[in-house]
Amino acid sequence: MPRRKYRVYTIAAVVLLFMLYHVVQNSWGETSSPLASTRAPPRTAVNPNLDTTSPQEPQQQQAGSRSPVQVDLQKHHDEAEKPLAGADPVRHDSKKEQSSSQRPKAAPTDTPTPKSSAKVAAAEPVIETKEAAADPATTKAPTSTKAKPAAAPSSSDTRIHWKSFPQHFPVPTESMAALPTGKPKAIPKIQHDFKAESAADKAEREKRLAKVKASISKSWNSYRKNAWMHDELRPISGKFKDPFCGWAATLVDSLDTLWIAGLKDEFDDAVKNGVANIDFTFSEKSDIPVFETTIRYLGGLLAAFDVSGGHKGDYPILLDKAVELAEVLYGVFDTPNRMPVLYYRWQPQYVSQPHKAGSVGIAELATLSMEFTRLAQLTKENKYYDAVDRITDALVRFQAEDQAAIPGLFPENLDASGCDATAAHMRNRLNRQSHKGDDVECVDKGLRPGSSYSQSFSMGGSQDSAYEYFPKEYLLLGGLESKYQKLHEDTVNAVDEWLMYRPMINDTDWDIYFPAKITTQGNIKRDIAVEYEATHLTCFIGGMYGLGAKIFDRPNDLETAKRLTDGCVWAYEKIPSGLMPEASTLLHCPSLEKCKFDENKWYDALDSNGAWRDEKAAEWDLQYGTKAQSGKDGDSSIPERPQSHKEYAEAHAATSKLPAGFTNVKFPSYILRPEAIESVWYMYRITGDSTWMDKGWKMFQATMAATDTDLANSAISDVMSEKPPMDDAMESFWIAETLKYYYMLYAGPDVISLDEWVLNTEAHPFRRPT
Repeated sequence: MPRRKYRVYTIAAVVLLFMLYHVVQNSWGETSSPLASTRAPPRTAVNPNLDTTSPQEPQQQQAGSRSPVQVDLQKHHDEAEKPLAGADPVRHDSKKEQSSSQRPKAAPTDTPTPKSSAKVAAAEPVIETKEAAADPATTKAPTSTKAKPAAAPSSSDTRIHWKSFPQHFPVPTESMAALPTGKPKAIPKIQHDFKAESAADKAEREKRLAKVKASISKSWNSYRKNAWMHDELRPISGKFKDPFCGWAATLVDSLDTLWIAGLKDEFDDAVKNGVANIDFTFSEKSDIPVFETTIRYLGGLLAAFDVSGGHKGDYPILLDKAVELAEVLYGVFDTPNRMPVLYYRWQPQYVSQPHKAGSVGIAELATLSMEFTRLAQLTKENKYYDAVDRITDALVRFQAEDQAAIPGLFPENLDASGCDATAAHMRNRLNRQSHKGDDVECVDKGLRPGSSYSQSFSMGGSQDSAYEYFPKEYLLLGGLESKYQKLHEDTVNAVDEWLMYRPMINDTDWDIYFPAKITTQGNIKRDIAVEYEATHLTCFIGGMYGLGAKIFDRPNDLETAKRLTDGCVWAYEKIPSGLMPEASTLLHCPSLEKCKFDENKWYDALDSNGAWRDEKAAEWDLQYGTKAQSGKDGDSSIPERPQSHKEYAEAHAATSKLPAGFTNVKFPSYILRPEAIESVWYMYRITGDSTWMDKGWKMFQATMAATDTDLANSAISDVMSEKPPMDDAMESFWIAETLKYYYMLYAGPDVISLDEWVLNTEAHPFRRPT
């Protein structure tokens, strides 16, 4: 009997504790912490109606506008975010499907990892519907429409919103890195000294410009009508999808393009009826892809604020929204070593816990500096600059400690956890023995290569924009921070020594380079493995070389920049559709000097079984050759003659439509990428050579011919076809980057002058300090 009573009391106690636990949890979930006290307002006050500590209601959608969620992209590496030991782990729905921490952009599944081109995108569920959230009968609103602040959550809103919590690893005010101050250094002029153009040249330029502007209008109006407030338009079906948190990626990404192209009414409508209604404190997605969100959303908002007049302009809500988003993103830096968590679970139950960084791609890690620096400049808030300055210092330390197999470059993947487990274990053990407690403590080891077995280096996806930002951050800081010059020059020197190659082609008129991809197990001189690739994402490098050549007075780099840019132009012209494939491999010369095309070497690259094929063909000739020549057709005793090495290679090249010099087209898609025209634009603005305008126009015409739809433009799956099949996809960078670069190529040199502006990796222009 006493035992039975004991059981009853025990069960009652457990039930009571369970009920108390839920009461506490619910009370905690309804209480919002204030923003960090270190936040300071910009010179132009942030929208007083904005309270990033409170949940906000997103714009109401039409009934039935959302269909069930379906997975469309690959989920990220499940090690990208690691709660610290001792913290309650939060369940994450991501499924580990690849060994690295990167995640591909919205692209055909057979494409390689994009820029960080990725541009890299989050592995997100995709929401599609035929109906649009906007009124399909209109494409723009009257310019007099007033901005609508994000609505406060209704009492019936049961969704979980982001909340601010005190940071677990705050930076003391006295330790916070401050923005460099003082008069900017005298940086050499970047743009060519353009002279007045002839009437005929002006007429031709303006004719081309009008066609590009028409393409911008067509794509934007179709997005406005069919995919309003969603991330991307499907340009064939008229549906939409939301791979980037559903915060209207195309809308935000396109803002500065609309302004630059003179579409001011569309810009006004987009800001007042679009941006004002985005709620960055809520998403249907479980995590935020920090890299993509920073370059597209944060960069897009800041650039739109800059081009529309900044603090003197009429759109302060752009900076308000940038701050709202930045407050959410600032939590990614709340780690023991202040290295960011790059796929950020934004829900309060995760934000409230301590966490640390894990395995990261170098591009994702090092492509945050420009956006957070510009935000710090506009708001006078040092915490944003401090966050990215610590990343740069970690990169500098990585090079100083000789962690890279190729000095000056960074391996594709890094361990950003910053925790030396062995040292931490020993210190914790000593603490316990001396009765100092047993709190988990990590001994800072800095950044380390992500793999102890091998390191990969390239200028392509997952690495590209890290290097792109070194000279650009130097410009954005007015030349007041010298470490970015050293990082850039070390990069270029390493690329010249280890990655640069000249392809072996049968076109004597072309003088071209490409950067290769190298893998090593640590001893670069003994175990180097080289892939002579030509990827669309690497085409940005011509612009990077050219920009650095001018600001750091490296004239030889400008000649290299021309060869690199021409390499991508050549790749466009050689492919049947006139568009460069996502990734291919090429035959290479033994050095950077021009070499004669060797057909036999090309055949050997196309067919690794050449000796075996020739042996089989010779055996057939010996056994059946005489009999076959006797003319007895239909003799079933004579088997079909096997192809020789040369015959097989020729047939393979013809069937695959491989131009001479191409050895393989690994990924034949084109997803409306901008990198090639980006470098063409830089070359024209830097050199003043009008032939770059002609090269760009051929590229534009080929792009329109292959991708144009009734609504906009679509990614295509096979550039090797003269009439490529379409994928019904249009990433936000089509308007944000590709069409913007085409427009600026023909808009005249004063439109976004490189001596006044510096562009982020999503082509968002930030005003340089004066």
